[in-house]
Amino acid sequence: MSNFIEILAILGLYFGLVLAGELTFELPDNARNCFYELIDKGVKCTLEFQVITGGNYDVDLEINAPSGQVLYKDQKKQYDSFTWTTDQKGEFKFCFSNEFSTFTHKMVYFDFQVGEERPIQPPEGGGHVTALTQLETSAVTIHEALKVIIDYQTHHRLREAQGRGFAEDLNSRVQLWSIGVAIIILIIGVGQVLALRSFFTEKKSHRCEYVTLIAEDKGLLTCYIFSMISNNYLRYDTIS
Repeated sequence: MSNFIEILAILGLYFGLVLAGELTFELPDNARNCFYELIDKGVKCTLEFQVITGGNYDVDLEINAPSGQVLYKDQKKQYDSFTWTTDQKGEFKFCFSNEFSTFTHKMVYFDFQVGEERPIQPPEGGGHVTALTQLETSAVTIHEALKVIIDYQTHHRLREAQGRGFAEDLNSRVQLWSIGVAIIILIIGVGQVLALRSFFTEKKSHRCEYVTLIAEDKGLLTCYIFSMISNNYLRYDTIS
């Protein structure tokens, strides 16, 4: 039991040497999100990001020093990693921007590490390997294996989330396309039925009938013609 507690203590010391943070957040359209971190001078920092879902999977990133100096600036990047060493102490700012997009929001993941990981050194002196040194070696081995596992898990989670987002977007587009095709097929079917019915429908001939001579006045004959077109009687005069 005491050996297990020692291993946990060594791992805790090892983890405490590095300040790191991971975050996945939603970046709306026409939006700009900024994050701030207080960092000492002479510290090595690494910022890695990747766009998981949304549009063309790209965002703008800008990193500023406390003095306002632009350390990094790039536009429409899907993923990238930037490492620098601070030359001043203060509040550093890094901003993700989606202001170029008018209707699509993005899901962004980033990993921000401050400081370098220092391996646990064995005790100085040229003596034989003791039980404590073996525990330290085992702790370092376990930690390195856990780091690899965490990196693989993070990588596969990002790939899975990106693939799921692409599949859902593709599914919605296929559904809309299917609805449009179904409507077009329905309209074409109705049109074909109406056209086919018109081939078997008897067309009415347009003809006129002379009905009755109504009057004879001064050499003019007033007649009425029944028109099958207008379904009404038409009057005309003619010279007898």
